[in-house]
Amino acid sequence: MRVMIDTNILISMLLFPSKKYDDFFEIINGEHTLVLSSFVIDEFWDVIKRKFPQKEEAADTFLTKLAYELAYTPHQMPGNLFEIRDMKDYPVVYSGIIDGSDILISGDKDIAAVEIDAPEIMTMADFMRICQMF
Repeated sequence: MRVMIDTNILISMLLFPSKKYDDFFEIINGEHTLVLSSFVIDEFWDVIKRKFPQKEEAADTFLTKLAYELAYTPHQMPGNLFEIRDMKDYPVVYSGIIDGSDILISGDKDIAAVEIDAPEIMTMADFMRICQMF
């Protein structure tokens, strides 16, 4: 499956490395394809530069070594494909839709509340639970 992740997951993986994230990437890299949207990468860099400038070099190394497919997020998007409380999160979900990702993993409650057919939106914990069942 193609699994897209949101910025909050990407930031957490860099700033809070743990066995949980190691296991997550082992599953993704072994059985699935990780997808990052250009919007998420841009947002990742905005957060790093604004809140964690001392981590810029580590962020560069992290993204360089991370195996993923890039999904381009258009700058022009129709604004009525789905309802979302925080329109700043619209590009994240829209990227998953147009890319054809199977799953979108996010810790954002506004994204979790979006009702769409695909991709399936879930938390990282839900994804890990499902993967460990098989």
